[in-house]
This record gives sequence, structure tokens and C-alpha cells, in this order.
Amino acid sequence: MSETEVSEEFVSIGAALAGEAARQPDRVAVQCGAESRTWRELHRRTNRMARGLQARGAKFGDYVTIALPNSIGFIEAFYACWKIGAVPQPVSSRLPQAEIRAIVELAETPIVIGELAMDAGKPMVSPDTLLAGSDDDSDLPDCIAPSWKAPTSGGSTGRPKLIVAGQPGVVNRLASELWRISPDDIVLMPGPLYHNGPIVTVFPALHIGARVILMPKFDAEATLREIAGNKATWVYLVPTMMGRISRLPEEVKAKYDLSSLKTVWHLAAPCPPWLKEEWINWLGADVIMELYGGTEGQARTVITAHEWLKHKGSVGRVQDGGIMKAFSPDGRELPVGDVGEIFMQRSEGVPETYKYVGAKARTLPGGWESIGDIGWFDADGYLYLADRRTDMILVGGANVYPAEVEAAIEEHPLVQSCAVIGIPDDDLGNRVHAIVQPRDGLTEDALLNHLAERLVIYKRPRSFEFVSEALRDDAGKVRRSALREARIAKPQ
Repeated sequence: MSETEVSEEFVSIGAALAGEAARQPDRVAVQCGAESRTWRELHRRTNRMARGLQARGAKFGDYVTIALPNSIGFIEAFYACWKIGAVPQPVSSRLPQAEIRAIVELAETPIVIGELAMDAGKPMVSPDTLLAGSDDDSDLPDCIAPSWKAPTSGGSTGRPKLIVAGQPGVVNRLASELWRISPDDIVLMPGPLYHNGPIVTVFPALHIGARVILMPKFDAEATLREIAGNKATWVYLVPTMMGRISRLPEEVKAKYDLSSLKTVWHLAAPCPPWLKEEWINWLGADVIMELYGGTEGQARTVITAHEWLKHKGSVGRVQDGGIMKAFSPDGRELPVGDVGEIFMQRSEGVPETYKYVGAKARTLPGGWESIGDIGWFDADGYLYLADRRTDMILVGGANVYPAEVEAAIEEHPLVQSCAVIGIPDDDLGNRVHAIVQPRDGLTEDALLNHLAERLVIYKRPRSFEFVSEALRDDAGKVRRSALREARIAKPQ
């Protein structure tokens, strides 16, 4: 390895920002709505905010909880942490008090960066307050945080845990290469920044000098408007967003020129094959990309649209650096085609990718770890996911995977979102129950007729519940276990 390669490998994130501020000081680095920051402004403001953090007791190695909505302040808070060697620990700005208190206690954070009047049990400051804490915008001593991020996950238990990245606060140019991001790209992020997918794409883009456009909140037509208006070349989506955009009237979609797009990534949740094929036909197979993997980062799969058309329903083949295999409940490695729990491990020589705070990994002998997904591999090594282990429904001895049923339901044009859960049943053990957010005009009979053409009878819901609220968040996540518990406590 050359001296250049060595030096680039260990450039701190703060030093990389200083470099961009010197190279392109007046170019816009990040914008959100009407607000924007040039590279020079981003660097100097975060120098001041970093000193504001230090003045309030934050120090090297501390987890600093960041409870902000999508905003430039969110980006600045991350940089301020890195510049003093603290570890950014993002959470939703809309967490209930009990949940944020539990996370703050787990992280032992000295300070929470937020804008809402939430009682987190620790001092809370806004980005503007941190900025006002120091007039000194000169560079700080170079510093590398021991970990570059520590997002949270409730997992299947509902108890929070921190997933602390194994990589320190240095620039990882392989990340931008993986995501097909170049310094000339215009990156659009409509997803919630506190989730891992947006974090691991937005910051590698900024680290190499690409321009990032944040949306305060996802909106289907507004996303198309931002792409067309800014000539965005790269965008992150989850299947929920894809479905909402897909259901826009054709005349609305036709108003926007999307020809600037070179890459559209989707991840974070299973994508129904009908929806993915629709997007491939719309934007082209050179554009659509998919990645599967956990925040833990032990292993990942990637698939291009060209590959997917030959292996429909797959999430791809395992990339260098990790290994995945399917195992039976009794710990046997399964052959091609058999459905089992997907376990992962790092390839030999690859450093630790994460550690948990507040939880232990689900493991098998030999260093195998699971994030709870069920699936199978074909003869070419392509992985197909069924569902989460904890969400599977056993109906009369047969396995029903909620994601499959949800994909069939959401194919109906009058369905906005849905969640499928198992409800205890004296006869079958469990019955399939569908919770549906409908559009005007949807009836239960129409749904039953729709599903009769798509699902075998034992997979079809025995009961439906129409609700007015969205069942998935903007990151495409749904908490089926919480929905199930609420309905068992109050039987349907």
C-alpha cells in the first residue's frame, strides 16, 4: 500500500470537512428546504458547535444523543461530535419520553441535542444554542472518534440497544464507492436521517465532497419535484416510498423529468416484486440498485436490476468481507432451496464491525450471528428473504410470512399501507389478521377477491381491520410485535 493510500485511509472526518472547505468554500454542501450551507459555513459553524459541546461537558468517547428532525442542524450535530471525538447517537425526534429516557440512560450521554421540549433526563440543547456557545470558528486539534456512529434499535424485544460501529471516525472511501456516489453527484435524501440507511449514505457522500439535498419529510410528489428541480443524480428510497410514488396519478408523474437520475437505491425493508419491476420498467435497469444487511454490518448482499430480472425476488449475492448461510432451528446448515434463519459472519481478517450496548447477539457456534431474518439461497448463491423470525405466523402447522401477505395486499391500488400479524386462534393456533390503511372506496370483499388470485387459502387473512393512521414510518419500518400485543390485550 502506498503512502497516499495509507494517509487517505486514516483521514479524520473533521479533517476531510476542512479539506472540502478549503477546496470548494463557496459551493453548497447541504441544503434542506430554503436553508443551505456552503462547505466553508459547514466547517466553521461545526467548529463553534464542537466547542459548545465541550463547554457543556461532552468529551472524547462520549455518546451524544441527537434527537433532531431532518435538518441541516442534524448534519452539523454529527460533525460537531466527530470534531471532539464524541460518538453521534441518533434517535427519532418524536420518541416518547420513556423511550428516549431509556436510551439516554443506556448511552450515559452527558447531553442531548434536540429542539423539542422533551424530558430526556439529561440537559438538552439545540444546534443554535451550541453555536452560540462559542465565537471561535478556528480549527480544533485533529481528532478521531473511537466509533463513527451508534444508532439504536428496539429489535424484537422492544428494549433499546445501541449498535456501535466498529469503524472509527475516519473517511471510508470504499463506502462511497459501494453506493456509487462520486464527488460530482447530487444526492437526494427523503428518508429520516436517524435511521442507519440514510446515515451510511449521506455522510459518505459529504465526506468526498458531493452535494446533499435533505427533505424535511418524505412526500411522494415533492420527491419527484426535488429530483427534477435539482437534477439529482442519486436518491435513497425504501419500498414504502416507492409504493407511494408509484400510486401517484400518471399525469402527475409525467410532469417531472427524472432523466438526471443515475442511481436509485432501495433498502431497509423487503420490496414486493411487482413494485420493483414497475420501477425498473420506469427508470431502467441501469438505475435501480438494492442492498440487504443489518446495521451491524457483518455481511451484506447487493443486486443490480439486471441481475434481479434473472433472479426475481432476490436481494442479491453476498459481497466481499462477509459470509451468510441459512440454518435450521437446531443449528444445521441448510442446503440450497431450504428456508431457514440467515446467520452471518465476517470474512477472515475483517475487523469487528460493531458491538452492542444493552443486548447480546443471537449466535451459533463458529462465530455465526443472526439479525432475525428468514430466507433461502438458490443454486447461484442469490438470497431470497421470507420474513423476520419473530414475525412468522404458524397457522395450522404451516408457516405464513407476513411480508408476503402484505406485499399482496399492497398491490391493491386502494391500499395505502398495511401490517399483517398473527392472532391466537383455538382451532388453528393462530389466524392471519390484516390491519389496513385504506383509500376511499376500499371494501373487505374487494380485498378478499384481490387476494384470492394471489395467495393460497391458508395465507389469506381471516380478519381485516381498517385504520386511519399510517402503519409504516417513513423508513418503511413497522412494529408488528407492538401491533399484535395491543390487539391481544383488546381482542378483535
